[in-house]
Amino acid sequence: MVLPPSPSSVSVSLPQQRWKIAPAQADAARQIAAATNLSPLLAQVLVNRGITEAADAQIFLQPDLQVLPSPLEVFADLPLSLELLINAMNQGDRIAICGDYDADGMTSTALLLRSLRTLGARVEYAIPSRMHEGYGLNERIVEDFYASGVALILTVDNGIAAHAPIARARELGLAVIITDHHDLPPILPQANAILNPKQIPETSPYWGMAGVGMAYLLALSLAESLGRGPELAGLLLELFTLGTIADLAPLTGVNRRWVKQGLQQLPQSQLAGVQALIQVAGLSGAKDLKPEAIGFRLGPRINAVGRLADPQIVIELLTTDDPAVALERAMQCEQINQQRQQLCEVIEQEAIALCEHSDLDALADRVLVVIQPGWHHGVIGIVASRLVERYGVPVFIGTYEDESEAYIRGSARSIPEFHVFEALQTCNGLLTKFGGHQAAGGFSFATEHLPMVRSRLRDYAHTCLKPEHLKPLVQIDAQATLDQVNHQLYAQIDRLHPCGVGNPAPVFWSANVEICEQKILSEKHLRLLVRDASLRPGEKQTAIAWRWATYFPLPQWVDLAYQIRTNEWNGEVSLQLEVVGVRLPTQAPVEPEIVEFCYGDRTYRCKRLDHPSGEELRIHNDRGHVLIVQRGQRYGVIRQTNGDTEQVDVAQPYYFNLIRTAVSALNQRHHPTPQSIEVSD
Repeated sequence: MVLPPSPSSVSVSLPQQRWKIAPAQADAARQIAAATNLSPLLAQVLVNRGITEAADAQIFLQPDLQVLPSPLEVFADLPLSLELLINAMNQGDRIAICGDYDADGMTSTALLLRSLRTLGARVEYAIPSRMHEGYGLNERIVEDFYASGVALILTVDNGIAAHAPIARARELGLAVIITDHHDLPPILPQANAILNPKQIPETSPYWGMAGVGMAYLLALSLAESLGRGPELAGLLLELFTLGTIADLAPLTGVNRRWVKQGLQQLPQSQLAGVQALIQVAGLSGAKDLKPEAIGFRLGPRINAVGRLADPQIVIELLTTDDPAVALERAMQCEQINQQRQQLCEVIEQEAIALCEHSDLDALADRVLVVIQPGWHHGVIGIVASRLVERYGVPVFIGTYEDESEAYIRGSARSIPEFHVFEALQTCNGLLTKFGGHQAAGGFSFATEHLPMVRSRLRDYAHTCLKPEHLKPLVQIDAQATLDQVNHQLYAQIDRLHPCGVGNPAPVFWSANVEICEQKILSEKHLRLLVRDASLRPGEKQTAIAWRWATYFPLPQWVDLAYQIRTNEWNGEVSLQLEVVGVRLPTQAPVEPEIVEFCYGDRTYRCKRLDHPSGEELRIHNDRGHVLIVQRGQRYGVIRQTNGDTEQVDVAQPYYFNLIRTAVSALNQRHHPTPQSIEVSD
């Protein structure tokens, strides 16, 4: 066979990545596999997620088994919040919701509007202008609410840091309930009640909720206290699911439990707006939805409106019961999202050109600060994420607030070892406004301060980043061989869903993969046909590498990191590798020798494989069927020519003697003393 060249002899353009492969924990994985009927590969994935006990694995796979504490006991201000809302409704007082212009804030606003209106409240809402006011409750909104006769303000996905606006509301005699999920400031605002999962222990199943989660819990508790919980539960759950996934909230605790339930409901949504959104996103007819369908198809169409247009479009989409209005609003979302995609593409290319044809040096500075006039404030955060993916360093990207170019406003995105909010704090005194957390943030400052801001960010980057950090990180769960990528494994991966933040989709890697064919699709992507030594002669696996056209052609031999996806074409569903990483092989492949032997009146071929989960024996018959058994396992599988598999007990006399004969033939060829593959009792 042709061996791959050594890495030192090859000059190719490959992604500059760093691979972090989770250490194999075979004993723990075997225990989890035995308790859950998962394959050892996926049991290892659970161990990587910190799930090492069988009882915890069962709850992870069936989150409805978890006993939840009462939210009335967990959130100290929840009883008071319900009392304030019920009193306002009984007295006919006007209630006003102040939301946010991202998907979390808009779904939260729609959720509370729907629930409060259904329960008989007089309710209105306001969302600040992204372009002119920025994030969160402000004094202008408070004054407008007061002038319209509002008695109670309810914030969603904001408010925890709005000291001055809330103080003004209380001064005017308005009651305020804050529902938020952002980090707590040292001093809390003087609201009547505050509902924020950051106030409770991190061990609580409620801790990771997004803003829409806190709104969902409040609305559901209110409906249940009025005896109308079942009437609203399904509708609210759908909006919770949309907002939670779109906001990249961790899919752990109650988020995992409720999102799993919500994803089952969404394909048959009760909401006209969600039905219309599914239609324009091309997901009609889907039997089930995965989080990536929301994260990459539905969520961006909602978020695009908040970035470029009036959030009222989304609020109407998610609150109307008129299918015609819903479809009209969904089409607006579609058009705005297409505009967003075009803007992102243009700005990304301009930013790349600026990075590569200027004195910016990402490796030397360990951070990129990219400023350009004329860019749209609403999409530069997306471009920042793409630049992080491309260059592997933290990115601060900005544009001028107006034609005077006196002020710069921007967004930041990061890598794991760099804390955006701490970095911005080092610029305190230079910034007019900033906020964020470890992974992302926003900022504004006078243009004259740009050199000092750039210098301080560079200095901070040098305190926490080493040269080896400046490559995109590929986190890998386990090593696999390509023959393990089958529909059975994919079905088991489905048991791990919903996958997302906090529970990423499994990433596997295979060694010494041959790229048999490769071509560029749509001038952006790579489509590959690949194989390794585990596959039958002529058998290949399809792979797709999104946005990797710049690396064409890839070398013939690589180590490949990937996720497993499905691809539907002409009514047929096939498996596809989604490439997330590639590197030159760390060692040359060793082709196992095939030995022929006779058993009964038939001729067989057999070989041993050094498999990631243990030594493996394969016996081929003359009809193309393969018996596969691993050392120490009582059960093996027979793989037929069409790819179907059947589990068999290899302790049965026929299989036991067949295996013993095969092992004897292999030992006679290779070993002067007998060896065997043990079969467990």
